[in-house]
Amino acid sequence: MNMQNPPRTTEAQVSFDRRELSVILSLYGRMVAAGEWRDYGISCLRNSAVFSVFRRTAEHPLYRIEKHPHLRNRQGMYAVIGMDGQILKRGHDLGAVLKVLERRLLRVIGE
Repeated sequence: MNMQNPPRTTEAQVSFDRRELSVILSLYGRMVAAGEWRDYGISCLRNSAVFSVFRRTAEHPLYRIEKHPHLRNRQGMYAVIGMDGQILKRGHDLGAVLKVLERRLLRVIGE
C-alpha cells in the first residue's frame, strides 16, 4: 500500500535584499543620530516585506517602508506609509521613495 505524503507548501517569503537594506539602514542611522527614531522592526511576509520605524518601542510605527513585488509593473513595488495608513510616496526606485522621509530631517536654521 502506497501512502502519499501531503504536498509541502514551501512558499517563499518576500524580503529586502542587501542593497535595499543598505539604503534603508543608512537613512535609519541618520534619523537615529538626529534623535527622531529609536527602534525598528522587519517583517518578511508571504506577499510583502515591511521595515517599521518607531519613536519608542511600545508605540505603533511612525512609518512603514513596504516592498510589494507584485506591484513592480504597476505603481512601483516600494511604498512609504505613515502612522495613519496614508501612503506618503510610492515608486519603482527605493532611494527616490525614501526622499520623502529625508525631507523631514532637514530643518531651517534661523539667524
